[in-house]
Amino acid sequence: MSVEALRERDPRLSEPPLAEPPEAGITLKSSEFRRTREAGWRDLERLIDAAEKRGIRALAPDDLQRLPLLYRAALSSLSVARAIALDRNLLLYLENLSLRAFFVVYGPRSALLAGCTQFLRTEFPAAVRGARLHLLLAAVAMAVGVGVGFALTVRDEAWFSTLVPAPLAGGRGPESTRATLLAQEIFAPWPGFAMALGIMANFLFSHNTVVGILMFSFGLAAGVPTILLLAYQGLMVGAFVALHYNRDLTVDFLGWIAIHGVTEIGAILLCGAGGLVLADKMLFPDRYSRVDSLARHGRRAAEIALGAVLMFFLAAILEGVFRQLINNTPGRFAVAAVTAIGWFLYFVRPFGARR
Repeated sequence: MSVEALRERDPRLSEPPLAEPPEAGITLKSSEFRRTREAGWRDLERLIDAAEKRGIRALAPDDLQRLPLLYRAALSSLSVARAIALDRNLLLYLENLSLRAFFVVYGPRSALLAGCTQFLRTEFPAAVRGARLHLLLAAVAMAVGVGVGFALTVRDEAWFSTLVPAPLAGGRGPESTRATLLAQEIFAPWPGFAMALGIMANFLFSHNTVVGILMFSFGLAAGVPTILLLAYQGLMVGAFVALHYNRDLTVDFLGWIAIHGVTEIGAILLCGAGGLVLADKMLFPDRYSRVDSLARHGRRAAEIALGAVLMFFLAAILEGVFRQLINNTPGRFAVAAVTAIGWFLYFVRPFGARR
């Protein structure tokens, strides 16, 4: 029987052939998708390689104009590739290419050294100026602690052991005499660089940094622990002043502590101010949610805390080295005055725009 006769007897044989399987269509679409876009991906990869090796400034002006366009095209390709389920290797390639392009397009434009310089020249002092009210509140809290600690200890020196932990007291207490304090503390001999830098400065920096970070972090608890910790630091200072006041060593002790205290106490106040910034923006978020308010202002608070840690490092050097190298009270006051004026000028002069 002929083919025509069979078709007349069974009409289904006259229907058109079935379309090709879906897998073949996807394969064809994948091949066409890659063929039409691969040139742009290679071009973007070339620009990224050049930027990663020689920096973004090494790109020609035309390349700089094409870079964001190629980046957006790569993101579009990645979105399409995920939608049509292309092969895994192509997906990984596009994801990696898009990530590298993101860091080139939106990443920092300065090197590490330039970023540190930018922070120290503009960002840190600007953040401190923006938190001056919080800094004032921190200073008041610490001053109240100093007054209370002095008033308690000057009348009853047993309070000294209560307010000052033994590791920080360093053997000083109600039993200390004037001669002992002069010989073993205020005008103690130079211990040498190994002891001054390797042990003393390292301990002071570690201790102060931990205290400062705690003050900053406690701002998330509505700032109440920050205020209390600031007041406690003042209590210890007041107790030390009272102990030396009762032995007629007030001026010598203030000179001994001022050589590093200007920087160290300033850093403590800054950590407290940073914590109070967090508390302020959490308690009074204005028109933002609390999370959004912390996100907007948390960077400024973190910049204050980071700068304060650097100040703790300088204070440790001053305390561990120069405090005993300069073995007279007028010289110590002179160094304290220079550092106070230096920090004041550093923070108040307009390096950068206020935030």
